[in-house]
Amino acid sequence: MRSHLEKAYAAADEYFGWRKLWSGSAAREGVCSNIRNAEVLLIQLVSDDEAAGRVSEVMALVKDHLDADDPRRVRLAQRLRPIISGDVTAVDRDLMGRALDAAYCSLDDELARVRSLRNILWAATVLVMIGVVNLALYGWFSPSSLSLCFSPQGGSGDTVTVVCPTAEYHNQQADTDPSSLARATDILTVEIAGLAGAALTVIASLRRIRGTDSPYMLPLASAVLKLPTGALSAFLGLLLIRGAFVPGLSDLDSRAQVLAWAAAFGAAQHLVTRLVDDRAQMTLSEVGRTTDAVINPERVAVREGPPASAGSPNGAGPHDEPHGSDGDGEPVPDGGPPHRRSGA
Repeated sequence: MRSHLEKAYAAADEYFGWRKLWSGSAAREGVCSNIRNAEVLLIQLVSDDEAAGRVSEVMALVKDHLDADDPRRVRLAQRLRPIISGDVTAVDRDLMGRALDAAYCSLDDELARVRSLRNILWAATVLVMIGVVNLALYGWFSPSSLSLCFSPQGGSGDTVTVVCPTAEYHNQQADTDPSSLARATDILTVEIAGLAGAALTVIASLRRIRGTDSPYMLPLASAVLKLPTGALSAFLGLLLIRGAFVPGLSDLDSRAQVLAWAAAFGAAQHLVTRLVDDRAQMTLSEVGRTTDAVINPERVAVREGPPASAGSPNGAGPHDEPHGSDGDGEPVPDGGPPHRRSGA
């Protein structure tokens, strides 16, 4: 116990500096983990009265993190009332310690899944951001290679109009290549418009985000991913329009229309990143949730409580009377008072 507490103190006092955003949550998890390990060992040392008082807390944690058919959960449920009444044996202490340790291990696994998903989201954000920056730099040094300029139908005689994200060119020669008029800031301008559209979806998605006591900022990582993804989707969307991939949108008529479509494609990234949001919320909801709701129903072969031969029909635990029966195990009609034996 002293060793675990010393590790918890060391993790709590560690100075991370610029690494706090990345490593601070891991240190917090280390503090909690060592404290939980010390708490498991403490069960072997407390008095019988304190063990009896803590068994309900242990049972609540076990129900939150262990499957309904876990043998430790089933056995602890069977011994719950005797322990509460003060009949605490060495075997009961060992059972409480093992069940609590298993519950905490399951909690650590749940937090590890949250941490893993958080790391994946941040890594994806960095990779997409690198791709967006590289596209902007490539367009800066070679504007005509990834031109987003359009030549809409119209004009008079031998002149045409060329529309780019940053400028419009009127009365150009009919044989003018639109790519030759592209500017270095065209792609950057499109990406900024897409980022603005993505920011709007981030604000809209805040209504679905719930707070969490997890040490990892998973909703924040999911929201930040939308921004570079919006910039990338704006560029790709306009590139598809310029390549006549979308029927009827092969030529945009004005610079404002180009930027409007860029913002629309930036907001459209929500169709993809919404799946990431749902996965993040599902992962957070599984932390500390009663496991009966997430396990395969076919595995629930054993319910809490002694077998029917021990006096509790339907596998009900000693702390839960089966529905539709009185304290003696005799069935009671729905809505009727429990039947009592005469002289009881």
